[in-house]
Amino acid sequence: MAQCVHLDQIHDVSPDTTEGCADCLAIGGRWVHLRECLTCGHVGCCDSSPHRHASAHFAATQHPIVRSFEPGEDWRWCFVDQTIV
Repeated sequence: MAQCVHLDQIHDVSPDTTEGCADCLAIGGRWVHLRECLTCGHVGCCDSSPHRHASAHFAATQHPIVRSFEPGEDWRWCFVDQTIV
């Protein structure tokens, strides 16, 4: 299993919205599951969602680690290292 070297980019952030995917809300889109960027707090939709906003946020910002923003889930993913952290 790969090790993540980006843990130093995790910050004490607050989600930019608790209503859903910030980008989908702005365009009237829909989402399947939500992810929160642990660098800036942006809430985006997962890759199973039509617009894949969490991945798009990573591509635009290079913020590497997200956490599940789903109730009852407690995991984090590093886009760079492609591993659970």
